[in-house]
Amino acid sequence: MITSAQIRAARALLRWSAEDLANNANIGIATIRRFEIQDGIPSGQTRILEALKSTLEAAGVEFIGSPEHGPGVRLSPRQSTQDSLFAKQTP
Repeated sequence: MITSAQIRAARALLRWSAEDLANNANIGIATIRRFEIQDGIPSGQTRILEALKSTLEAAGVEFIGSPEHGPGVRLSPRQSTQDSLFAKQTP
């Protein structure tokens, strides 16, 4: 599972709005906002949390720790490498 703070942090890393995440995950924006204001693991359907997690992972976010011990996010090394390569090719 992922925490509300991880969802907010992942969006910030990607520079996505709540609407961007909702559109990419095919989930209502009200659900995103409701999940993000809760503490800890948001209460809701497990399939929705899994859809959020897989959408964010597909965009390059890596979830670290566990909800109980050091939950966090970072850009995956693969994503960082791709960004670096792209930056070098851009004039």
